[in-house]
Amino acid sequence: MQTTQETPSALERRIDMSVEMTEINKEVDARLRKMARTVKMPGFRPGKVPMKIVAQTYAPQARSEAIGAAVEKAFGNAVREQNLRVAGYPRIEPKEASNAEVLEFSAVFEVYPEVVPGDLSAQPIERPVLDVGEAEVDKTLEVLRKQRTSFEPADRVAAEGDRVSIDFTGRKDGEVFEGGQAEDFPFVIGAGSMLKDFEAAVTGLKADESKTFDMTFPADYHAQHLAGQTVQFDVTVKKVEAAVLPAVDSDFAKALGVADGDVSKLRDEVKANLTREVKRRIQAKIKEQVMEALLAATPIEVPKSLVEAESRQLADNAKRDLETRGMQTKDIPVEPAWFTDQAVRRVKLGLIMAELVKSKDLHAKPEQIRSLVEEMAQSYEDPSELVRWYYAQPERLAQAEAVVIEDNVVEWVVSQAQTSDKSVAFDELMGNAA
Repeated sequence: MQTTQETPSALERRIDMSVEMTEINKEVDARLRKMARTVKMPGFRPGKVPMKIVAQTYAPQARSEAIGAAVEKAFGNAVREQNLRVAGYPRIEPKEASNAEVLEFSAVFEVYPEVVPGDLSAQPIERPVLDVGEAEVDKTLEVLRKQRTSFEPADRVAAEGDRVSIDFTGRKDGEVFEGGQAEDFPFVIGAGSMLKDFEAAVTGLKADESKTFDMTFPADYHAQHLAGQTVQFDVTVKKVEAAVLPAVDSDFAKALGVADGDVSKLRDEVKANLTREVKRRIQAKIKEQVMEALLAATPIEVPKSLVEAESRQLADNAKRDLETRGMQTKDIPVEPAWFTDQAVRRVKLGLIMAELVKSKDLHAKPEQIRSLVEEMAQSYEDPSELVRWYYAQPERLAQAEAVVIEDNVVEWVVSQAQTSDKSVAFDELMGNAA
């Protein structure tokens, strides 16, 4: 076998190779002899078919397999000899041989880039700081109360926060439009389920009161036949109900899983869960900054084959996500090209982080994995059951290991970068609306 190498671009390689036909012919003969031991043909016992007949029938298959094996072996040897890290699969291109005794071909492929992590000392990272106190527990309990809101009849005009039930008819140019009519239709004023102008028109009405008003739909309204159009509504209020929030008492605590109804235990549980959630969100914000810092400090070119594979994976994930939402995806085009930018980013980060893990010894240690699994288990009724579940299968534990490795990289980058603490408001961190 002979090989020569070319470098068409930074990551692309072309290796020209040749294999003696005598080697291939030997392999063809060996494969035919092996087939002859078990091949079945009418009129012959298994293993007794004449070699000439076996060759007449199976020679093309044996030759195709022998050539494929020879090419694969030649490529593998060439890659090992030249110490190349192949990314993706090679494209094999046959060549016209200078003589019939030699099989000549080229392998075109990409190699992994050399990754040299850049200097992170100038990269800024702000570490959010928030201590969970009683005020944060109170805010969370208020959210939990609102989630359990009930409504009771109110003999007054409708106001924000009330639930109203209405009959309405909407007309465009004097004709009832599609979706413009309903009876006993309930909605909460201020919840955002209806347009603000519609809510404003209903606000101030009592049960059994009616109103006629004009309203213009927004230009970007989802129903195109109504976007930007002015219509007329006739509305009759059937019921007005005031919101009633439950008291933070024993019944409330029991409803949230505190068996004995002890409100102080409820507050402790809320604080513990909140502390874990705050920690998770802070880590997510730091991680996001770390990834940006790595990309900024270490610009690299990535193999197209890896980007294409990642794009396909992201497209498949998107289709599965749609299917879990109950959508039929066989007729929905989800093109890998839509995910190219995201794929490039993920491949770059994967290569950079892999190099850091190797060069800085940031591998996951068993005690780190155990600690993470136990921490995740704390939010479960029986933490030990979740721990056993993770350790029951290597695949599950591998997921925890990947998280630990990522956390190790984040911690190392934070130690290298220009990291500063910054106090963050509870509502800002939790994404609560103002």
